[in-house]
Amino acid sequence: MGLSLTNKRLILSVLSLIIQLLLSFLTLTTSQSTICRTSCGNIQIKYPFGIDDGCGSPYYRHIIVCSDSQRLELRTPSGTYPVRNLSYDDPHIVVTDPFMWACEDGENFRPTRPFSLDTSTRFKLSQQNEYMFFNCSEDNVIIQPKPMFCEHYPERCDSSCDSASYLCRHLPSCSFSLTSSSCCSYYPKATESLRLMLKYCTSYASVYWRNVGAPQPYDQVPEYGIRVDFDIPVTTRCLQCQDLLKGGGTCGFDTETQSFMCLCKDGNSTTHCKDHEIIQHNRRVQVIAGTVTGISAAGAIGIGAAIWYLKKMRTKAPVTCGVQSNENRLF
Repeated sequence: MGLSLTNKRLILSVLSLIIQLLLSFLTLTTSQSTICRTSCGNIQIKYPFGIDDGCGSPYYRHIIVCSDSQRLELRTPSGTYPVRNLSYDDPHIVVTDPFMWACEDGENFRPTRPFSLDTSTRFKLSQQNEYMFFNCSEDNVIIQPKPMFCEHYPERCDSSCDSASYLCRHLPSCSFSLTSSSCCSYYPKATESLRLMLKYCTSYASVYWRNVGAPQPYDQVPEYGIRVDFDIPVTTRCLQCQDLLKGGGTCGFDTETQSFMCLCKDGNSTTHCKDHEIIQHNRRVQVIAGTVTGISAAGAIGIGAAIWYLKKMRTKAPVTCGVQSNENRLF
């Protein structure tokens, strides 16, 4: 098959043009407004969180994820943890740590690792958490009945692990008591304290006090899990975007600049869904997309013509018994 240098360059140019046009079309397509998912499993997802990139607040980007099995998970430096509950009225998340001790373990304490949070995020450990530590070294941990110890040593009260705590004497949801293992209760004020405690203790379990709305003192019950509190960044632009009279958009952000975006069905806006800039933006996109479609069609015709030309040249190719010459060289 004989092809001149000029014909080769022509075909390569056509192919290159088609590839560039297709890439441009894909870029335009992905720039359209994305409707954010509002749930993962049976847990509602709304601002400030998002499980689709560009949804919610950039402060919580890539921290809350929805797995392929529709399970909501929290990502932290120490691992990924299943989310059991997510509340927006009293902003907090409850996660379960599969590495911590559970009732079914009995007095068999598995190797564990401390739960930690990224201090640069707007998450913090709730003060409603309480931790039970098991088989701690008395040489490194102050294990004492807290009321009596605090009365004698008030300056060291916060550093002690309470061996007479209610939780250790009444293990939540467990039908037994520890007989050959020690238990003490302590609230670490920072995740670093939790890591330090586990350096000298065999295992731990986190319990948070859940509000049940009953009269005091029965308004809280202990449940296993780690409560993580979070802030909801409230901005005028987000409230304006969510306003139903202005289109009822979804608060999000630009994935490249992380600047605020109001996500609407008809496109994105920096203000709200009834802003005229959306209409103008969509018109520009439609014109460009139409141009791309037209040029792509022309490109397809060009490819067809190139294929027809190659077939025609193949019928005229000289027989050279397998020897390439300047007339029939392909590369």
